[in-house]
Amino acid sequence: MDLLLRGGTVVTFDPDDRVVQGDVLVREGRIIAVGAPPAAARLTRVVDARGCAVIPGFVQAHVHLCQTLFRGMADDLPLLPWLRDRIWPLEAAHDAESLRASADLGLCELIQGGTTTVLDMGTVRHHDVVFEALRDSGIRAFSGKAMMDAPDTWPGLRESTASSLSVSDALCDRWHGAEGGRLRYAYAPRFILSCTEGLFRQCAERARARGALLHTHAAEHAGERDAVRALLGRDDVDALRDWGFAGRDVVIAHGVQLTPAQRRRMAADGTRVTHCPSANLKLGSGVAKVARMLSAGVAVALGADGAPCNNNLDALVEMRRAALLAKRLGDTSALPARRVLRLATLDGARALGIDDLVGSIEVGKRADLAVIRLDGAHVEPGGDVFSRVVYAAQSRDVRHVFVEGRALLRDGELTTLDAPRVLASARGHALKVAARAGVPAHG
Repeated sequence: MDLLLRGGTVVTFDPDDRVVQGDVLVREGRIIAVGAPPAAARLTRVVDARGCAVIPGFVQAHVHLCQTLFRGMADDLPLLPWLRDRIWPLEAAHDAESLRASADLGLCELIQGGTTTVLDMGTVRHHDVVFEALRDSGIRAFSGKAMMDAPDTWPGLRESTASSLSVSDALCDRWHGAEGGRLRYAYAPRFILSCTEGLFRQCAERARARGALLHTHAAEHAGERDAVRALLGRDDVDALRDWGFAGRDVVIAHGVQLTPAQRRRMAADGTRVTHCPSANLKLGSGVAKVARMLSAGVAVALGADGAPCNNNLDALVEMRRAALLAKRLGDTSALPARRVLRLATLDGARALGIDDLVGSIEVGKRADLAVIRLDGAHVEPGGDVFSRVVYAAQSRDVRHVFVEGRALLRDGELTTLDAPRVLASARGHALKVAARAGVPAHG
């Protein structure tokens, strides 16, 4: 059956940047008409989008589904103690069942908030179950196991260079291009302090040979920057560039500490940066200079990061926070609502190299869409659609979510995930993982 989204305010982000009051017609997973579709020649499912914004689904270009189970267990710490004292012990305590529970919980939240694509970084082991969760949820995803081979990294997660590469290669062979291309692989050496130069160099070679993305953290926290300088005598982004981590297939999370010269080089190389405003604030990393990145020509996307450093996976929260933080220097026009919504949709798709498929509402593109109500007391009575979505809407306003025309959320209810079962499983496994890690589960 065709799918007709009827009567919404359609934010297209097409080449003319149109906002259309009308319909979107979907056939076999692709958009075939926008505005005033021709009469359908076959049976049609109709979704009433009156009073709603119809937008491209949100693209979150940096998340950690493996960490969702740790929400509330790692609060109020700076980055390196947060990793050493909480996150790494918790990740090392994961088994396959708890990791699946963590991924399912994160996917529930992401889909309920209108996210249709993620770039995910896992933990070191059991990453097949994350891909199984992604497969079953119906979301579009790039994902890869975390890679950690530095001699002095956390013992419970440390792996040999050869093993890390071998396991990653096997995962890429199994999952890159699976589900008709909906799932793809990303080689993910965690960050410089947990990985060797050889691992970074070989990841760059192997990913490019396979057409996969490269995904890491860099320039996040002042303490991390200082530790990298003490180790290497230079900044992480400069070393990464020399080691092959630069270009349009590289996504670097955070970029808070980037210098003007580094921003210019990243723009020239085409390296992508994912802005994670909530996580940067919570870990005391600072505020990324997104407007300056964009002015320099850096490709920027948005991401929530992980539940224990945010504590939400909500694209609407990240958009509002990104817009407000950009105004902190007194320039209230630094990152307007229209630009922020583009960061969370089309620019996110471009960062992942899939803007030919998704990120805008255009004829021929895949129907990855979200329908957001604009008639709540917290959104009414006025303002343009960009203002209402970015500054006022909340995840509870998301009514429908589609990936390739398949409903993942219908009338606010998940269709591919059993939310009560997922929540029950997450609660039980969180207690077990915390106990194995010796980390308080509450308080």
